[in-house]
Amino acid sequence: MVRPVRIPLFPLDTVLLPGMQMPLHIFEPRYKLMIGRCLNETLEFGIILAASKAIATLGCTAAIVQKMKEYPDGRMDILTEGRAVFRLNELIDEKEYYEGTVEYVEDEPSSNDASSDAQLKETFERCHLLLFGRPWTDSAPNEPATFSYRLAGLLPMELDKRQALLEIRSETERRGLVLRWVADFLPRLLELERARKRASGNGHGLN
Repeated sequence: MVRPVRIPLFPLDTVLLPGMQMPLHIFEPRYKLMIGRCLNETLEFGIILAASKAIATLGCTAAIVQKMKEYPDGRMDILTEGRAVFRLNELIDEKEYYEGTVEYVEDEPSSNDASSDAQLKETFERCHLLLFGRPWTDSAPNEPATFSYRLAGLLPMELDKRQALLEIRSETERRGLVLRWVADFLPRLLELERARKRASGNGHGLN
């Protein structure tokens, strides 16, 4: 697939990852115009972290997979999915919304460690069950290159950690980052679960 080098941009205080789904509520006139164009032309747009008056160097393209609701005033709810990591070369301010000239970045070859992968999967599955109350099912089991992204997209991971994942060009290193994060997060989840059970046992709820 040949991707365009000039794309519409949606700077947000969030990080989209490849394979991660993200619902968006579109209400600003400029972005209603931008999303309307993307729908009409089947275009992906770029979501890039914008925080503290600065824009990140790397972002991820978003494909609109579903228009969930359209309001009488033109607002809409859409569901997007992350596709390709890009590097922003130039920010273009010529239209009502931003565009950017971009280049798409590729991963370096890497080999994953079966033992570490098993530990990551097991720890993540325990976190997922505690967070959502149901077992995890991999949405794309035949896409190992985005495994770390898919896991991180389901976790309450800090923005700087998600941005770090985008900037790592080795899937092995990305899985290592996610493993370290979930290994630190799981004990906190388990303690919250124990606290909930204690609270329900003595008739007092958690504040």
